[in-house]
Amino acid sequence: MHQKSFMPAFTDEQALAEHQLKGLKWTVRHAFEGSAFYRERLEAADVSPESIQSLEDITRLPFTTADDLREFYPFPLRSVPFEQIVRIHASSGTTGKRKIIGYTQKDLDDWIHFFARCYEMAGVTPLDRVQIAVGYGIWTAGMGFQLGCEKIGAMAVPVGPGNVDMHLQFMQDVRSTVFCSTASMALLMAEEIHRRGIADKISINKIIYGSERSSRSMRRKISELFGGAELFDITGLTELYGPGTGIECPDHDCIHYWGDYYILEVIDPATLQPVPDGEWGEMVVTTLCKEAAPLIRYRTRDITRIIPGPCTCGSFLPRHSRIKGRSDDTIKYRGVNIYPSTIDTILSAIPGLGSEYQMHLTRDEDSGKDFMMLKIERGEGVDAGRTAELVHEIGYQVKKQLLVSIQAELVDYGALPRTERKSQRVFDSRITDEIV
Repeated sequence: MHQKSFMPAFTDEQALAEHQLKGLKWTVRHAFEGSAFYRERLEAADVSPESIQSLEDITRLPFTTADDLREFYPFPLRSVPFEQIVRIHASSGTTGKRKIIGYTQKDLDDWIHFFARCYEMAGVTPLDRVQIAVGYGIWTAGMGFQLGCEKIGAMAVPVGPGNVDMHLQFMQDVRSTVFCSTASMALLMAEEIHRRGIADKISINKIIYGSERSSRSMRRKISELFGGAELFDITGLTELYGPGTGIECPDHDCIHYWGDYYILEVIDPATLQPVPDGEWGEMVVTTLCKEAAPLIRYRTRDITRIIPGPCTCGSFLPRHSRIKGRSDDTIKYRGVNIYPSTIDTILSAIPGLGSEYQMHLTRDEDSGKDFMMLKIERGEGVDAGRTAELVHEIGYQVKKQLLVSIQAELVDYGALPRTERKSQRVFDSRITDEIV
């Protein structure tokens, strides 16, 4: 059976660069002519559409931020007449007003096309049955996963988030082969399958997940409990169409992103200057053909690095590392800036620990000194008699790698809460009594 490919027609970096320059010129002109917001920003930066003559000229363009989207709510960055907008989607609005993004029909067609490309890179074919466990409605996730699945010709099983019993029933009755969810939902399902002893009735061989960080130990546990399923980390954000803007390749050492739809830069979030390829920084994106709400140097706050050179999987498409965290979720503890993903990495490397943990930060009112307590699950089947040994190793590794002292507490496997959405692991009472 011949399957249509959704990969770009061109196959080398030079052709991609020419495509990007053409798209960059189009985007700047489109935004300048269609958006009062962008025209004002570009003129203030002394940039006109004619100023863009090479890809290096992108650094002359002003940055756009999430604050801009909230300030010009409800239709920020709009660059087409309202009658051309056929749909809106929105972010969760957990940090203020929701970020509402409009789409033209072409925007939706482009999004569906490169989402199908994600499925193609993950090896999904029309023979697969794709069970979708993410949110529908105003959120981008459900629509993206479903329409991309249907575009590639696979069978969509749109169960939506939550309802573990229904998901398990469909997995068994429909014999779904691909499961799409957050990493936390995938872990919850994997553990429930194991607990009920129905692994032999489950046919899932691929898990496509996104929306949150996942540690190596969490990925290993999900794969193991699903009988060796292959995991693919998928990227995206509401402002940049939605999920599907890149995906982990079959060699599992990077995220390939769709450079024919947007340009990705990595900058130092403090100086706002580009960093060399291979160095960690904040991801900045500029769209190349997005009509309703184009992005010009949009600061995503996601921390990653560009991986130079060709990929072992054979794809020429550019790549970046899996998202390490966000520039605005850094935890400052005793003078050290810590990304939660760094804690993930340290704990994942210690044999005998489970994948779930919580970080509790407190401050002594009398001394003003900060304290960190890590609550970590023992690995399944690990003897409680190893508790003292593991607690010592956790403290030693954190001190060695982060140069700070912490306290550690081991709890039984399965003692920490599971969730059908994103796991929330940081509790910082120095700032608020709520989870951050």
